[in-house]
Amino acid sequence: MNVDPTQPPVKWDTLWYPLPMVGSPGAHSPHPTSSFDSGDRDPGEAKSTAVQKAAGEVSRILAEHADHHDRAGTLPVEGLEAAGRAGLLTVTAARRYGGTELGIQSTARLLAELGQGDPSAALVICMTLLHHAFQAAEPTWPEQLYRRTLTDPAGAPILVNTLRVEPELGTPARGGLPATTARRTDDGWLLSGRKIYSTGSHALTWMAVFARTDEPTPRVGTFLVHHDADLRASPSLSTSPGIQVVPTWDHLGLRATVSHDIVLTDVLVPFDAVVDLIEPGTGPAHASAGPMAGWSLLLPALYLGVARAALDWLVGFLQTRTPSSLGAPLSTLPRFQTAVGELQARILTAEELIFGLAGRIDGGDTEAVGRAGVVKTVACRELIAAVQEAVALVGNPGLTRANPLQRHLRDILCSRVHTPQDDAVLLGLGRAVFSAGAPVAPERPATSDQGSVR
Repeated sequence: MNVDPTQPPVKWDTLWYPLPMVGSPGAHSPHPTSSFDSGDRDPGEAKSTAVQKAAGEVSRILAEHADHHDRAGTLPVEGLEAAGRAGLLTVTAARRYGGTELGIQSTARLLAELGQGDPSAALVICMTLLHHAFQAAEPTWPEQLYRRTLTDPAGAPILVNTLRVEPELGTPARGGLPATTARRTDDGWLLSGRKIYSTGSHALTWMAVFARTDEPTPRVGTFLVHHDADLRASPSLSTSPGIQVVPTWDHLGLRATVSHDIVLTDVLVPFDAVVDLIEPGTGPAHASAGPMAGWSLLLPALYLGVARAALDWLVGFLQTRTPSSLGAPLSTLPRFQTAVGELQARILTAEELIFGLAGRIDGGDTEAVGRAGVVKTVACRELIAAVQEAVALVGNPGLTRANPLQRHLRDILCSRVHTPQDDAVLLGLGRAVFSAGAPVAPERPATSDQGSVR
């Protein structure tokens, strides 16, 4: 939905959307943990249908506020609160914690729906869903600590993200040791350093900080930091000791992710709030390189939503734009019908790649897991091309700030930056081809001067 930028943003307090509420046994929190399961019914279809219905309502709220938050560079509070109310922030949590344990394909469909409303909010939610999915599959957080990430006593949405990227290091997926350092004391670890591109920043209740120890032989691991999050507060007003949010995020796309810098100064982390403490190089550099790689399909899924939103706007524009020289809408011309068909073909290609591979992985196909990075690369290329072609097709209206197509273009270009990145995927794929050994070409038969075979 296109929001008139000349009008003030709609106040969330004045609206009421009948979002599906999710019950949790013995819990009465307005942000319940649990489950979209339906008793003894087949959990697959019923669960996915309930999630998608809730996602559609939240996506509508996100779309109504997307233009405002993009222009202001502010967090999509209304949609994130709605997602928490609907129970969408914990759909990937394990059943043993009262969660739904949604699979990759259903979660990807959820994020595509949210991404169509506002990909910034979808990315913030995606990081939290990945956290719960990893914990469900390979528990690493201490039990009691993890349970605190599921339900807030005050009913606030609980957002979680892993903070890995640093000014000097870049992304650890490329190798190297973090500069963020944990110094051992009698009471725990004192954590100091600076993280950049911290999606969610001041809204994060839990920060899983990738850092090194100050030991003679340093180890690297994830230090679990609790933060007094306030979605509606100014990013620079953090009240947690030693945690400063520096509002540096001024990006071309995904502006509402508020991916500001986080500066940590002697933040005390208890000994039992450190996970995966290992020597460098003895584990996968990133989850996208290990057995959980299939979950990286959630990222192209949210950009699938962006391309769908771009196509929806384009179709509406072509159906209502009636040049006086033509006397009929542009949508009646074969040229535009063919162009829209081309865009839809690209989007459907990406959709089939993402959801198809996700379904195979959910079904236990181990070979499919290793193809997630390739699908991310190819699908995102198709989606970027679709939105770029939409802009080229309509010209100036596509680049006008009053229309959302220019925002969709800026947002879709961000799909390239997520790990695994294109060059790493293609390099690995090419090396795998060579290491598999190409078949030896047969020796050419000798021929006489007359061309007959000897």
